[in-house]
Amino acid sequence: MDGLNRVVKAGKARYIGISNCFAWQLAKANYYARENAMTEFISIQGHYNLIAREEEREMAPFCYSENIAMTPYSSLAGGRLSKRPGETSKRLEEDSYARLKYDGTARQDQVVIGRVVELADKYGVSMTEVALAWLLEKVTAPVVGMTKIHHMEDAVKAVDFNLTSGETAYLEEAYVPHRLVGVMAQNTREASGKEHVWSVKEDYVL
Repeated sequence: MDGLNRVVKAGKARYIGISNCFAWQLAKANYYARENAMTEFISIQGHYNLIAREEEREMAPFCYSENIAMTPYSSLAGGRLSKRPGETSKRLEEDSYARLKYDGTARQDQVVIGRVVELADKYGVSMTEVALAWLLEKVTAPVVGMTKIHHMEDAVKAVDFNLTSGETAYLEEAYVPHRLVGVMAQNTREASGKEHVWSVKEDYVL
């Protein structure tokens, strides 16, 4: 963290954020920084959307208590929360990493996606607006990928689209716990020596 601290102190960055970690790792990093008069992380970019809500277990409560911004990626689950059943796209067909993250829970997730479709039809809006409106209730600002103009337009409209408390509960109640996949699944002591792993062994020294 000393290197990041020097970047901020030199005025080359105003703040620093972190991505893909557990709440205890973020807590350790920030408490260490606080005790040593260093720059703390002010945001976390994790995997969080309507069909991937494991961040709600520990990360979200910790961030709320510490006033740390959540800026999640995969806001639309690789397009799954913006496509109706039967619709497809080049990304859905070719993104093997997204399939790794979502194919294993596709049956359970489809129930949630179906409810997004229901609410989109009820209000005459896009699925994107519904899914992002839900996420905007939970986080500071989601990261949204775009390849077409209407993707941007739908994301902007989501800011002004509000769900009732009952509709939020309706979207959430069908969720079932998911196992960690992708980078977070590799964020373990056992996987720390393998290729393409975010963490390193030193992260686990308590």
